[in-house]
Order: sequence, then C-alpha cells, then structure tokens
Amino acid sequence: MPHSSAPAAEFDAPGFVDWFRSVAPYINAFRGRTFVVAFGGEVVADGKFVGLTHDFNLLASLGVRLVLVHGARPQIEQHLSHNNIEDRYHHGIRLTDTETMQCVKEAVGRVRVEIEALLSMGLANSPMANADIRVAGGNFITAQPTGVVNGVDLLHTGSVRKVDVAALNDRMEFGEVVLLSPLGYSPTGEVFNLTLEDVATQTAIALDADKLIFLMDTEGVQDKKGELLRELTVADANAILASKRKLPDDVSLFLPCAVRACEAGVARTHLISRHVDGALLQELFSDIGIGTMLVETTLNILRDATIDDVGGILQLLQPLEEEGILVRRGRELLEREIERFVVLEHDHRIIGCAALYPFSDEKSAELACLAVQPGYRRHGYGEALLRHITAQAQAQGLRKLFVLTTRTAHWFVERGFKEADIGQLPAQKKNLYNYQRRSKIFLKSLK
Repeated sequence: MPHSSAPAAEFDAPGFVDWFRSVAPYINAFRGRTFVVAFGGEVVADGKFVGLTHDFNLLASLGVRLVLVHGARPQIEQHLSHNNIEDRYHHGIRLTDTETMQCVKEAVGRVRVEIEALLSMGLANSPMANADIRVAGGNFITAQPTGVVNGVDLLHTGSVRKVDVAALNDRMEFGEVVLLSPLGYSPTGEVFNLTLEDVATQTAIALDADKLIFLMDTEGVQDKKGELLRELTVADANAILASKRKLPDDVSLFLPCAVRACEAGVARTHLISRHVDGALLQELFSDIGIGTMLVETTLNILRDATIDDVGGILQLLQPLEEEGILVRRGRELLEREIERFVVLEHDHRIIGCAALYPFSDEKSAELACLAVQPGYRRHGYGEALLRHITAQAQAQGLRKLFVLTTRTAHWFVERGFKEADIGQLPAQKKNLYNYQRRSKIFLKSLK
C-alpha cells in the first residue's frame, strides 16, 4: 500500500509492537469461542452503532462466534407516542396489548433493518473495508406468555421458553453473525414481546457461551465509594444485591442476569459502558479491562512454580532487570532455581512471582524477585506474595527474612521490615554482596 505524502504525527513503533504482541494471547484464546453481546436500542438511536460495527467486524475476523442481541425500548416508546398509545408498565414490565404489540413489531423491525445495513458496510479506507459480515436471523427463540402477574394479564408480553441451539450453531459454523431481536414465537404462531436481558441471558446459557457482555449506561458495578469494581465473583455480586443499597437502574437490571448466567455455566459475564468508543475491545483485549467482569469463583491462583513457568517469569522480570531494579537472571539459572519460586496466576496468566532462598544454618532466608505486573499493582497482590513467602519461611523454622532492594525501600518498611547493615546478613550472602549496586538491606523478624 503506498504511503501518504501528508505529514503525520510521529509513530510510536516500539509502543505499537509491544501492544500488538500483548494482545496475541487474547486472539489465540478467543478464536472459535462464542460471545453473546447485548445492547439496547439507545446505541442505535444515538448513532453509536457505527463504531460498534467496527469492533464486531474485528471480532468476527478473528474467528469469534458472535451472537448479537439488540433492544428497541426508545424506538418502541417513540412509536407509541406517535400513535397516541399509552405506554403501560406493571412492576417494571411493559404490558403489551394488541395495539402496543403492533408498535413493538414496527419498531423492532426498523431497528433490525438499520443494524443489518450498518453491519453490511464495506467502505474502502474504513475499518469495514473488505468486511464480509453475513447476518443471520430467524425464529430461533421460542417464547411463552408471562401471563397474569398480581392480577394483571400482561397479554403479549412473554419470556424465553427455548433457544434453538442447533440452528444457531449451524449459522455460526457458516461464519455468520447471528442477530437476535427481543421477539419470540410460540408453537401456535403467536408473537411475544421479550426483554433484551432475558433473550441474551437465556441464549448465552443455552449455547454454553464463553462470554455474555452487556453494554449499558454506567461503566460497571461500583463500590460504596464510587470506585469501579473490575472483577466480581458470583458470591461478591450476590452480596451487593442482598445489601439492598441503591444501585443504578441498569446495574439492578443486568447484574442479576450476569449472576444467573455465571451460575448456569457461562464462563465470564461483562458489564461495560456503551458510551466509551472501543469499550468492547478495551474490555476484551487488555489485562484490567474497562468495566466489571463477573466470574463464578476467583481467577487468582498462588502456587509453586514449575519448569513450564520459566518463560512467563522471565517476561515478568525482564523489564525490572533492564531498569536495574532486579539482578539479571538468565534462563538456565532460573530453570535450576525454579523450585525456589512461587507464581501468582490471574485467569491462567502469570502476573506475579517471588522466590525464597533459605540459609538454614543461620535460621534466615532471602526474599527475592518479588514482582507484579504493572497493571495489577495496588491491588494487594504484592502483599499476597509476601505473606505466602513469609509463611513458607516460618514453616521451615526460619526466624529472619531479609531483602535487598535499590528502589522499593518504603514498600518493605511499611510492611514491617527494618533497615539493616551487611554484617547482619548470613555469611554466605555477605560474601556475595554486590558493592557496585549498593542495595539497601531490610530485615524482618519472624515469630
């Protein structure tokens, strides 16, 4: 492709290369996986769906099996208003009579056509260039009437009864993106008005999807201080729901669905903002994400290192070695000493490590190579590694734990270490002390 003669901003080639390499594990992990993505009609009404199509196209081109579930609430409300029809709700559920159902059909149909048109774009010099997205639709959802709730017949309002998994898988096997509307059909030929969240949740469960993703108004689930909770277990989420504290409307709507999906076997559910351009990609292809991810149990595992972890440990330590923060260790040395190391995994990726070198004759031990990936710092992972190493030393009957550091003195002081001199080191370590590095020595007594 010819280069443009127009002046351009300076290109950060190393940064681009590092970023591209960092997403490779996600690309490999996501290929052939099934993602169900749910978004309200607001995304289409606000004109934000164009950017979202670019992200869907990228995921599809990477081999992700996509099921898109759209809503149409604002469009339905607009149709009802235009036709002077009252929009009636009962316990938060729309009451769908015959007149309302006609408006629902018209609104959903128009939204669907607009989405299909945008997914069909293939403009040159755009993210959709050479895109070949084929959109599949059909009567994949069998519905049933909600019936009478507290004495009120909700008429054509329904819920998901069955998802045609075989048909959906057939379409995705042909490389098609499945688009589901919030409508369901009964064996008797009736049409029911469904909710976006019900269709998305039941479809993800039926497909045993790898991810269920809700795009919503807020950035995710927040704690009482307003800080974003980037990762929740099902138990954490249930505790938040049981606390009865006031939650944003969309969190109250989608968080119970996320819990239900995880409890039914969906590996991950995500709650992310629809207002951030590229939020879907930031959530899926970065370590910390941009919203809230819900999992059944914790993704963190702290364990003894094995020879298979050498590559991951080297990758973690290399930047710190290049900065002179840690002493350089080659692969061969690390392989020989691998039994000294523990690693902290997050979602099957090594994000932290530490090593314990005992000097049993003098009842002391060195804590070495304590490192945590930058994106995971300030989350207590360093403390977790320190506690684990301390417990190991105590189990071996050791009475002192020391560390040599050039940059992180305050971190260790805040955790009970006190500055010491070379004379307090074990004799063997004293002989190996590097006077050029002039590392500071910190010591902690173990009880």
